[in-house]
Amino acid sequence: GHPLRGKAAIANARLAYAAYQEVFSTERWNALKAEGARAQRPLWASTGVKDKSYSDTRYVDELAAPNTVNTMPESTLQATADHADVRGDLVTGTAAESQQVFDDLAAAGIDLDDVFKVLETEGVDKFEKSWTELLDTVGQRLTREGG
Repeated sequence: GHPLRGKAAIANARLAYAAYQEVFSTERWNALKAEGARAQRPLWASTGVKDKSYSDTRYVDELAAPNTVNTMPESTLQATADHADVRGDLVTGTAAESQQVFDDLAAAGIDLDDVFKVLETEGVDKFEKSWTELLDTVGQRLTREGG
């Protein structure tokens, strides 16, 4: 396979984490923190692995970092408990390397802005569908039980 295959998602998450670190290291943030503000933690959402050629704990292993939250399918949670290879923080300090992945993808003719727009639209559609199904299920049960 191509040397860039499977690199964009992890690079994107690592760049997002670098932005998070930047925001929460400013004088403005320190002043807010002194007044009791608490930082929102980055969320790695739905980190199940769909490509069977990768480790089933790939995103757990590669995105472990301080103050992050990782939501994952139960199968990934079980795999993590069984055989994850978390080697500490592999995210902090990777911004330059991650930006290079983006630059290399752009040089290969991949329009990441377009890719991200498609993924964002698909993701929002899936969450919206799940939300609608949840509301329908709750509504049906309330109706059935006279609520």
